[in-house]
Order: sequence, then C-alpha cells, then structure tokens
Amino acid sequence: MNRLTAFFIATLMTLGASLAHARDLGPDESRKLQDAGTIQSFEKLNAVALARHPGATLTDTELEEKYGKFIYQVELRDPQGVEWDMELDAVTGKVLKNHQDT
Repeated sequence: MNRLTAFFIATLMTLGASLAHARDLGPDESRKLQDAGTIQSFEKLNAVALARHPGATLTDTELEEKYGKFIYQVELRDPQGVEWDMELDAVTGKVLKNHQDT
C-alpha cells in the first residue's frame, strides 16, 4: 500500500471515530436549551422515565448530543432494586431505549 493510500485510510478512520462520539452537555448549555424551548424540561423528561417504572428512584441523569440529536440518559432503581437504563429524545420526550442494566 502506498503512503498516500495509507494516509487517506488513517484520516478516514480518525474522522469516523470522532463522528461516533457523543458530546456531554454541561449544566449551562442544558439550561439554555431548556430556556429556548429546544428541549423539554428535565422535570418532564424525568416524569416520562418514572412513569415507565412506578416507584423507581432516579440515580443519574445526563444530557448528550449524539449525531445532532439531544438524548437524555436516565438511570433508575426500581423498588425491587433492579437498575434500568433509559434514553429519551430530549426534544420530543419519546423513549428510545429502556432496558435493564446488566
């Protein structure tokens, strides 16, 4: 393989890896998105998650931007001690993932 081909392959692999990463959004940016009406309030998103698991307790939440979409990640513990991971579309509130943590 010549050097130019190797360079292009390495560049494409680096670009692909950087695009695959999610970006965590901090509290200031999250608040701005909520205030602008771009995403739903965390209270509403938390209520959606808790409605799926009555009696559960939120253990962790995080807002990320993945592939240009705002994703609200929620970790819960239900009354039986089972832990759940959920992902919600932060714009619509739609549940994208809801699975037991293993």
